[in-house]
Amino acid sequence: MSRLCGVQTGVSRRVNRTNLMLYQPPLAPKYGRMSENDMVAAIWEHKRRLSHRLVILGHHYQQDEVIQFADFTGDSLKLSQIAAEQKDAEFVVFCGVHFMAESADILTSDRVKVILPDLSAGCSMADMAAIDQLEECWQDLTSMSDDLIVPITYVNSAASIKAFCGGHGGACCTSSNARKVLEWALNGATPETGSNRKVLFLPDQHLGRNTAYAMGWPLESMVVWDPAQPRGGLTTQQVRDATIILWKGHCSVHALFKPEQVDMIRGVDPGFKVLVHPECEWAVVQKADLVGSTEFIIRTIEASPAGSKWAVGTEIHLVHRLADRFAGQKNVRLLSGVQCLCTTMYRIDLKHLLWCLDELAAGRIVNQIRVDPETRTLARIALDRMLALKTAQPVGI
Repeated sequence: MSRLCGVQTGVSRRVNRTNLMLYQPPLAPKYGRMSENDMVAAIWEHKRRLSHRLVILGHHYQQDEVIQFADFTGDSLKLSQIAAEQKDAEFVVFCGVHFMAESADILTSDRVKVILPDLSAGCSMADMAAIDQLEECWQDLTSMSDDLIVPITYVNSAASIKAFCGGHGGACCTSSNARKVLEWALNGATPETGSNRKVLFLPDQHLGRNTAYAMGWPLESMVVWDPAQPRGGLTTQQVRDATIILWKGHCSVHALFKPEQVDMIRGVDPGFKVLVHPECEWAVVQKADLVGSTEFIIRTIEASPAGSKWAVGTEIHLVHRLADRFAGQKNVRLLSGVQCLCTTMYRIDLKHLLWCLDELAAGRIVNQIRVDPETRTLARIALDRMLALKTAQPVGI
């Protein structure tokens, strides 16, 4: 098994240091011939038979046909923490994408088998930061500046990236706690006091920029590191002058939301409030009424009064689910006029969910996600630093 990450599919697989999409073998023809009703009935029967041995986790961006089987729903970190809390479960089927299943494996005991129904369900943002690129970036940055550099990775990243951050004094963050983690990384420094520390924030430049800007750091204090360019496309002076070094990565779904869409919504009906995810670009966030994680978006709409109108900038399945849930009570619509769909999440479907449960029922484990011990230990450090901040425990670099 590779030192960075392993995937159990019946054969050994070499590590994916460049974050290429993993291969999912074609399913048997019978799955293509089954009706939706037959697949739904079979999945419910597997859940009944496997009982407490099985926990199915469903990310908010999953299709309704899949989310109906989830024992728990949530964002990626919440679901991984839920997985870690399961005392009786032997199998955790993670209906999400690859980095989420990795995080679940990192946080669960060795006894628990974490399964991803379709190995090709990756994340384009996570794939924008490969470990080889990060190692080269680190060598360049530490040669260009004498300041202490703290690497912070969004949980939407590969286990190898989390492990690098854990091994270099850094931490993970989520969209809901990114500010707290940045404050810790900068040791309480403010734009007024300045800092002899820098943060390397990856892989999502927009979450890093939006969070740092909300903390008062001007855009001039930030630079973008392009891993495709020599030395990130930056001069030594640019690196020395910067406090926040943003990796050139983004979410392909949230990149579809544009500031002119906000203007259009307000032009048609000023009664709409615009609520967006912080993975959206800075110009969109600046025009929005509210900005927050998927959990924040859900809670905000839940708590809003009857008759509220919301234009939401996040993945379409979550928005449609909220619209259906509050139909006749509140007006919830997608901010964009185009389909903002996470196509890799969409790879988790009834056929693949049924297939992995069929195999479990037959005593065979397929698509098990296993992070090797060295990577797991260091990635756990990065996750634990973040979790300690959440619980106000002392954390050191």
